[in-house]
Amino acid sequence: MPVPGFQSMMLPVLKCISDGKEHARKDIRQNLTDMLRLTEDDLAELLPSGTETTFVNRVGWAMTYLKKSGLLITPQRGVVQITSRGKEVLLKKPEKIDMKFLEQFKEYHEFKALRHDKPGERSGGGDEPEPTPSEYTPGEILERSYQEIRSQLADEILEKVMECSPKFFEKLVVDLLVAMGYGGSREDAGQAVGKSGDDGIDGMIKEDRLGLDVVNIQAKRWQNTVGRPDIQAFVGSLAGNRAKKGVFITTSKFSADAYDYVRRIEQKVVLIDGRQLADYLIDYDIGVSKEAEYVVKKIDFDYFEGN
Repeated sequence: MPVPGFQSMMLPVLKCISDGKEHARKDIRQNLTDMLRLTEDDLAELLPSGTETTFVNRVGWAMTYLKKSGLLITPQRGVVQITSRGKEVLLKKPEKIDMKFLEQFKEYHEFKALRHDKPGERSGGGDEPEPTPSEYTPGEILERSYQEIRSQLADEILEKVMECSPKFFEKLVVDLLVAMGYGGSREDAGQAVGKSGDDGIDGMIKEDRLGLDVVNIQAKRWQNTVGRPDIQAFVGSLAGNRAKKGVFITTSKFSADAYDYVRRIEQKVVLIDGRQLADYLIDYDIGVSKEAEYVVKKIDFDYFEGN
């Protein structure tokens, strides 16, 4: 089964510590894995950022909400323990524990007020609806929103690339390759790639500043899918230029046969489709500018170790 949402984790977490003893977080996660019958693939699922697994993130937020509602405590780092209130809740055998359930506790409302109020303002009694979707943690919401914004930006970039002139497309490709570390100086790279035509670019570029190896470049500003015959022709040009490596860039997509072909040939050929091209332009700050920056911080437990 897929990893449950963090609200669906609350009751299982409380059941895992129902004996009143202190429990290490890692042991709780193991018990939850068995209780929820999660597979290795379930446990390996990552957040969009790739910085943490979805399972660990959701269990952590479930514990946070239970703690803020007075159902469990953390007597020491990495350890949790059920409270008398938590035991009372389990005796009532609730079908589930979610944020609606937690609204009966004043500590939960105080927690919500701290999360939503701005300095010098009050939220009017804490009766406003909880904005967090039922199955996503606040961290997931932030990451998913970021991915949505990035996806929209990538679409806008591809539209602009298709509108630009062949000469500007050449400049864009050269700027990206130099930013990625290819071609030495921009002047060298520009001369090596050079000559745009047929709505595309063909050329060779140094793999590194020392020029120890060369890479054939072909970039096509196309809308139709690039098939295997196009890639075969490109690979044929590698031999003519005494090159063993190549990069084929397109603003459209590659066919399944094209991908299958490059996996089976001796030469090393990388295929970059329109979405990947847009992602690289974003990652290397080509044609984009920073609008806002948010830094998400977490507590540094090592700092407080000496307390």
